[in-house]
Amino acid sequence: MDIPRDTLLQMLRTMVTIREFEEGAGRLSQAARIPGLVHLYAGQEAVATGTCANLNQDDYITSTHRGHGHLIAKGGDVRRMYAELFGKATGYNKGRGGSMHIADLDLGILGANGIVGAGAPIAVGAAFAAKYRGRGQVCACFFGDGATNIGPFHESANMAAVQKLPLIFVCENNLYGEFTRQDQEMAIVDISDRAAAYGMPGVTIDGMDVLAVYQAAGEAVERARRGEGPTMLECKTYRFFDHVGVGFGEQERPEEEREYWRSRDPIMLFRARLAADGILPEEEADRVTEEVRAQIEEAIAFGESGPDPSPESLLEDVYTEG
Repeated sequence: MDIPRDTLLQMLRTMVTIREFEEGAGRLSQAARIPGLVHLYAGQEAVATGTCANLNQDDYITSTHRGHGHLIAKGGDVRRMYAELFGKATGYNKGRGGSMHIADLDLGILGANGIVGAGAPIAVGAAFAAKYRGRGQVCACFFGDGATNIGPFHESANMAAVQKLPLIFVCENNLYGEFTRQDQEMAIVDISDRAAAYGMPGVTIDGMDVLAVYQAAGEAVERARRGEGPTMLECKTYRFFDHVGVGFGEQERPEEEREYWRSRDPIMLFRARLAADGILPEEEADRVTEEVRAQIEEAIAFGESGPDPSPESLLEDVYTEG
């Protein structure tokens, strides 16, 4: 696979930024410095990064309750993201949305979503609009394994296939729907098998390998841009923390399972690949991590120091007043 060096280095930086952002958010949540819940994306960095590296700024994504990684990979501002987690007026949603509802329409980020599977119909709408305008835009719809059991997902997959919409369904199969293993909630092993029912290609890939994701997503994006319709990618991955926060219920998963997937850390695998190929020595990769950590600390300080929303702004951006 012939990928420009700059693209490879940017993908590494993106993955490290997601990891450091999430670990920072986890620490803030543990210390009760931010309100509400955070659903952390650590461990799944290769999926968002490999997919979004194929997208243009005017392409769209829809996200999930575990959406920080998608937002960062699409170009989201970590300062404004942290401000939103702190509930500050300088946040993406002026402190009103919190972790699960960040959006940036200028970047094609149509919003994280607290409802399982709810991003799929939104993605269909965005992809339909993209096809109608005819500018070559596509939409990537991120969702988890559990969302493929939800009615709106199936309705969306059917409509996308029938209309040949420029849509990439990206299933992040991290083996668990909250605390329930996949094999306890569905009778199939590969979720991509479901794509055949709608007449679209379904591909299962190693979601811990950013290059595998990049290649598969690239093919799906190009197919969509050619007007050949949607593709479903199933990325086998794993979340390092539990359903919510850090250390909450992790004992529910077998220790040997967690150790195995930790040994396949997507950042470590990618770093080793870059070093082995002579693209980025380990000491330079360490410097990337140090730079990102400094950026994240500055972003946390920015987020925490922002002004609270004023009482006078309570009814701003409200569609109806009952």
